[in-house]
Amino acid sequence: MATRTVRVQDLLGLLHGLYPPDLAEEWDNVGLQVGDPAATVERLMVALDPSTAALTAASEQGAQLLVTHHPLLFKPLRRLTPDDPVGRVIWQAVRGGMAIVAAHTNLDVAADGLNRWLAERLALTDAEPLQPVTGQLLKLVVFVPFDHVGPVTEALFAAGAGHIGGYDQCSFRTSGIGTFRPGPGTAPFIGETGRREQVEEVRLETIVPQRRLSRVLEKMIKAHPYEEVAYDLVPLANQLPGVGLGRIGRLTAAQSLGEFAEGVKAALDCQSVRLVGAPERTVGKVAVCGGSGAGLIHEAKRQGADVLVTGDVKYHEARLAEELDLALLDAGHFATERLAVSELAARLGKEAAGRGWSLDVLIHDGEHDPFLVR
Repeated sequence: MATRTVRVQDLLGLLHGLYPPDLAEEWDNVGLQVGDPAATVERLMVALDPSTAALTAASEQGAQLLVTHHPLLFKPLRRLTPDDPVGRVIWQAVRGGMAIVAAHTNLDVAADGLNRWLAERLALTDAEPLQPVTGQLLKLVVFVPFDHVGPVTEALFAAGAGHIGGYDQCSFRTSGIGTFRPGPGTAPFIGETGRREQVEEVRLETIVPQRRLSRVLEKMIKAHPYEEVAYDLVPLANQLPGVGLGRIGRLTAAQSLGEFAEGVKAALDCQSVRLVGAPERTVGKVAVCGGSGAGLIHEAKRQGADVLVTGDVKYHEARLAEELDLALLDAGHFATERLAVSELAARLGKEAAGRGWSLDVLIHDGEHDPFLVR
């Protein structure tokens, strides 16, 4: 069976479905960085950084798209020349017809994203988000005539409503009597102009992620028989299941900080780690945050972590951890995020295959930690 041509915009849609852009921090810049959304993609490469080396490797292996964790563009450009690092990459990408897409802090906090992968790599059990994301959910309440509940419900579910954790098609229904009087110029589905009507209706409730609200409302209104659809939207403070920054879980068996450090070095394939805390102290409950996660020191301590594994720890952050009696293990920014490359490539390959796309997904294996240990 022939496969459909895959374009950059198709890959963007796939990435945005897995790692919604609205989960990214406000200061972040995720999604398409360079390139034509309509360009055809037969092969893509996944890398940690949008470097000239990554672009060259992607081009040499016949890729048309480079997917990176770190974005290329953070600030508006004043000029575009090959004389500065960012301009050089853009210049090279445009001239070579290479598109660049980034999945950054949205990948960090996703339920199946960087920090989940990091927790799994360190063999943590019962790992949950260290800092859950809230405020991204809405309760949708719509009033539907009894005979049309089925079609409206199916439209809501098909548009992305009704997901709670590992469950989908979640809703609640109560019956009641609705009243209305059609005004002049209306074309009521039920009743007559100027006459108050009384109809048996169902109050249908479900849950909707903020990012899917427009599509859900569009499909709901299209499926609903009424000319004017009565519905309520209620903001929720509920956490998005599995979504949040960092993870916290437990080791299968408590061990010394020194033993744990050796295990982290092996699991993340890094030359060295920096420790805050006595190597002989016992650790069992572990918090992790890939990249720069020292801002979670207080939260890790509050939740009873014995140690926080992260990167980019500064002097005063280390002193803070000492004062709080929280051990720190700094494995570096590169080592705590590099695993995202292979994991993301595997996820994209699986999703592409499930869609019947003819797409090769490659890994840039030439990246290295810029810091050397002597």
